[in-house]
Amino acid sequence: MADAETPRDDVWFEALFREHSTAVYRYFARRAGVQEAEDLAADVFATAWRRKADVPEGAELPWLYRTAGFVLANHQRKGRPVPVEQVPDEPDDDVDPATLAITDDEVRAVLAELSPRDRRILLLVAWEGIDGDGLAEVLGVSRGGADAALSRARSRLRTAWESRDSA
Repeated sequence: MADAETPRDDVWFEALFREHSTAVYRYFARRAGVQEAEDLAADVFATAWRRKADVPEGAELPWLYRTAGFVLANHQRKGRPVPVEQVPDEPDDDVDPATLAITDDEVRAVLAELSPRDRRILLLVAWEGIDGDGLAEVLGVSRGGADAALSRARSRLRTAWESRDSA
C-alpha cells in the first residue's frame, strides 16, 4: 500500500516507469512478441497509475509482473495472432542457427510438458531474474511458499528433461 511519506503523484509514477518499464516490456516481448509488447506494457502501467495505492512500496516490480500476468492472460484470451519476428539477414558468426533452433524447440517442448504455474514460476526466475521475495509477491504467497513452489517446479523440469533424454 502507499506509504504516507511517499506521495503517489506524477513524480512517483515517472520514477516507477523509468525504473521498471524495460523489464515489463521484455516480459511481454518474450511471451507475446515485440510488436505486442509496447501496448501490453502500457496496459500494465495504466493499471499501476489507476491502482497506485495498491502498488506495494519496495515490491513494485513483483506487483508489475503479477499485473503483467493478468494483462497477458486477457490478451491471449482475445485470440489475437502473435506475429513471427523477422529473421536477420546475417546470422551471428559465432552461433550456429541450426543449433539454436534445435535447442529452442527442445526447451519449448519440455516447458510445454509443465503446468502453466510451473512454467510461469521458472520463467519469472530464469528470464526476468526475479528473486524469492519478488516471486512470493507475484504468486501471492509467503516467501516459504514461493521457495517451495520454485523447488517443485525445478524438480518437475528436471524430471521432464530426464524423461526426454531417456526417450
